[in-house]
Amino acid sequence: MSKDISIKEIHHIELFVSNAKQSAYFYRKAFGFSQLAYSGLETGNRNSASYVLSQGNIRLVLTTPLHSRNWIGGHIRKHGDGVFDIAFHVDDVDYCFNEAIRRGAKSAVEPYNLEDADGIVRRAAIQTYGETIHSLISTNDYNGNFLPHFKEQILVEESIGLTSIDHVVGNVNVGQMDKWANFYSKVFGFKNIIHFTDQDISTKYSALMSKVMENDNGRIKFPINEPAQGLKKSQIEEYLEFYEGEGVQHIALLTDDILDTISKFRERGIDFLHVPDTYYDTLESRVGPIEEDISSIRKLGILVDRDDEGYLLQLFSKPTQDRPTLFYEIIQRQGSKGFGQGNFQALFESIEREQSLRGNL
Repeated sequence: MSKDISIKEIHHIELFVSNAKQSAYFYRKAFGFSQLAYSGLETGNRNSASYVLSQGNIRLVLTTPLHSRNWIGGHIRKHGDGVFDIAFHVDDVDYCFNEAIRRGAKSAVEPYNLEDADGIVRRAAIQTYGETIHSLISTNDYNGNFLPHFKEQILVEESIGLTSIDHVVGNVNVGQMDKWANFYSKVFGFKNIIHFTDQDISTKYSALMSKVMENDNGRIKFPINEPAQGLKKSQIEEYLEFYEGEGVQHIALLTDDILDTISKFRERGIDFLHVPDTYYDTLESRVGPIEEDISSIRKLGILVDRDDEGYLLQLFSKPTQDRPTLFYEIIQRQGSKGFGQGNFQALFESIEREQSLRGNL
């Protein structure tokens, strides 16, 4: 009998972007990430440049091609800037890779060693929805600050309080949600902890369905969305059209003080979805007492929802590139393990207003 595939956490998320130097500057100055490391011409990398950014336990890698012969350029031409790799931190890469393949996963990269003066990293990768992959990374024999062949290049920025990745949402085509939910269940042993139907997530114009998959230690949560029948184009269909395929829709980042974090985001010019002021007229009667100041929540446009275990506060950015694809959610959990179901109506109406402005509803 085979043992479980044990995933410790998300090691990093790699985004392919058209200009990594400029994107790194944006994430440093607007999102408060500090730079940890760099790979490029100066480190012997003749094909691409990558900047490693860090805040709390979050690590983002921004990668761009250095010439037209690099296949990454084709990925960016098709999809625009977006997530390529959600990398998993594991102890035994070979076992995890071989067992995943045995359970039906498709290989993206066979196991291999990366080595430099700081030690050895074992790495492999499997394919998931669209052209997204999951690298499997073991750093048991490595003492560097990121991965081999990256040069330490530290640029410290003032943190805005982001602590870790709460969840990563994938958008898939009609009829594919169950396939990919079953993939995470069969291959990695994830459990389906929540299932939203088109009755739960809908407006008079559009709807979607979602299943939330979670790994055994609860550190990784992957909601998987697919569009449902509606009168007009849903946000998922808009994403699929402009990303030109399945992929990561948004990354949810945790904070311990969302009022402070959103205040700093807004000071730095980050745009968030607009919540109608009338949403706050019934907020206290709907969610009950909360620790945070209601007037500050209203001023900052933050959403609040409560379930049996507590409440959460959340807000969604507008897309961080010109294509209406990848965006970010900022979330603070005060006991709640949910995803803000009580906010779906207000959120979807806000998204549809943005779609209408783009001519995509």
